[in-house]
Amino acid sequence: MPLHPRSRVSSVSGLIALAVLAACGGRNGNQANQAAGGGWAGGDVVSLMQARGLAEKDVVAALKTYTPTGKHDEYYTFASGGHGGNLIVIGVPSMRILKYVGVFTPEPWQGYGYGDQSGDVLRAVKKGGNEITWADMHHPAFSETGGDYDGKYIFVNDKCNPRVAVVDLSDFCTKQIVGSDLIASEHGATFVTPDTDYVVETSQYPAPLGGVYAPIEEFDARYRGAMIFWKFDKQKGRIVEAESFAIELPPYMQDLADCGKKVSDGWVYCNSINTERAYGGILEGKPPLESGATQNDMDYLHCIHWRQAEAVVKAGKTETIAGMRTIRLQTAIDENLLAFVPQPKSPHGCDVTPDGTAIVVGGKLDTHTTVYDALKIAAQMAAKKSVGKDPYGVPILDYQGSIFGQCEIGLGPLHTVFDDKGFAYTSVFIETVVAKWSLKDLKVVQKIDTHFNIGHLVAAEGDTVSPDGRYLIAMNKWALDRFAPVGPLLPQNFQLIDIGGPTMTLLYDMPLPLGEPHNAQMIKADKLKPIDVYKPAGIDPITHQVDKDAVELGKERIERKNDGVHVWMTAVRSHFSPDIVRVKEGDVVHLHVTNVEQAHDATHGLAIGGQNINVSLEPGKHCNIVFTANKAGVYPFYCTEFCSALHLEMAGYLLVEPK
Repeated sequence: MPLHPRSRVSSVSGLIALAVLAACGGRNGNQANQAAGGGWAGGDVVSLMQARGLAEKDVVAALKTYTPTGKHDEYYTFASGGHGGNLIVIGVPSMRILKYVGVFTPEPWQGYGYGDQSGDVLRAVKKGGNEITWADMHHPAFSETGGDYDGKYIFVNDKCNPRVAVVDLSDFCTKQIVGSDLIASEHGATFVTPDTDYVVETSQYPAPLGGVYAPIEEFDARYRGAMIFWKFDKQKGRIVEAESFAIELPPYMQDLADCGKKVSDGWVYCNSINTERAYGGILEGKPPLESGATQNDMDYLHCIHWRQAEAVVKAGKTETIAGMRTIRLQTAIDENLLAFVPQPKSPHGCDVTPDGTAIVVGGKLDTHTTVYDALKIAAQMAAKKSVGKDPYGVPILDYQGSIFGQCEIGLGPLHTVFDDKGFAYTSVFIETVVAKWSLKDLKVVQKIDTHFNIGHLVAAEGDTVSPDGRYLIAMNKWALDRFAPVGPLLPQNFQLIDIGGPTMTLLYDMPLPLGEPHNAQMIKADKLKPIDVYKPAGIDPITHQVDKDAVELGKERIERKNDGVHVWMTAVRSHFSPDIVRVKEGDVVHLHVTNVEQAHDATHGLAIGGQNINVSLEPGKHCNIVFTANKAGVYPFYCTEFCSALHLEMAGYLLVEPK
């Protein structure tokens, strides 16, 4: 088809544009061209490109991200939900949001925390004597086997109320939340050892261990940090709290961590800031914490031999604090478990290379990434060779004797991920770019602009022993001027970048308006094997076993017992049975509800007016709901998921008779 004679766009651009419009509209080229003439100013696709100000690179980017209906993405990205406390599942390269996963926050679409057994998971950990229904989720981590993602579980953390959650990727359901009063906050979490023996959680803001009180003036003597190693049972898919342990650390602000792999397996590395041990006191005539914590030229990289620590724990050389077996700081020093290496001030990123030989650290107030040599560090510790000690007696290793070198990155390097070609990619916060640089010669080969104030970044399997080198997402903190205005609180901006070729190419801007996501992980889609239905019907999603109160068709019933009224109910298109439930004011009601359907996507919901009950009943799922009928009245209940032509008729009544 000839191009419009007025066009100055290349024929390649025109063909690309035709392909894009045809794909997006589901039409062939001629039909697309006609549609363009009818729906846009201009009579052909090239005019459309001109009218919209599209260059060839824009159309190429569209082709690279477009995923036709019925086709699946190559990768899943699991992004932290920040203040939302949930996980956000995104397809790549389409950048379509596929699902939210309720974790630390009630999530009504999934019925998470609204009456059934999921509420027991959500309320499992209290902090400060309070139930916590929000979180500051930061760093997801997939379970690993041999340093590669195995697609079975993902772990997430809560910085504000230190907790760790386990999400099962067979059904994208949160199974467990654990926490310890040993620490008062955390940030270096969650990171896993290469075979997921442990999930690592590291404190951030020092506090007296165990949740006790001590005056801030006793900061040096009584405030501490700690690194917790949560033992994980991969067969059961649960953290085993009784087999977990911690290591006490000095009162610096421990930051991000990463576990060694291959040659550095058995080690974990953690940044720290505020080696000054500043704690603020503006109204008391002291410097702000911010300025007090940035005086020293160097902070400390923590190097911890966790496998050796495991042996120390088995030997009983621990003290139990707040129910957690804890290796005290002096024991860690005596047993040669811990050493420090100086690092440029206010470091943030701490990322182990795919071969495990190096640790890349970005310094927020530096212009370099510093590449540490894991084997040199291990050799110095084995030889007990140090150049000094910190105020708490921790050995300090020689800085120059512990590094490969530095790469001049730019202003504000933060986090680093890797590809399969020997390149590293570092987010540069102040300069607002992603810098691609060579691990071999420590030289930058390209920078690409991002918008604005990039924080974390994630690459396709970029934290494993075998990164893919296909896509990268820049996770930008600001989105001013990127999207249609929505008031003063703006979304974040996830920018998809193609790193498969010799140069990085920006493909897509994606607003993410669900809290401030901090980090994400990207996994090959074919590694995940999620189920379609719970089989057989009656499965408790938390235990993945048939519940003792699972209900079969024809065996529905209502019984009054000593602990209240028990209702065994089934849900099937398009009715609940029983559909009338009679109780008395003040009764405790136990609803045992089974979706007996086994058809893919045959999900029902159950909502009861006035009771704050709302559960999701995926096919085969069983829910146990307990509530008190506090007020006499008539309360309709109904299915909340459109399930059939008679969906509106899938309803019933809870009748609460007066006393």
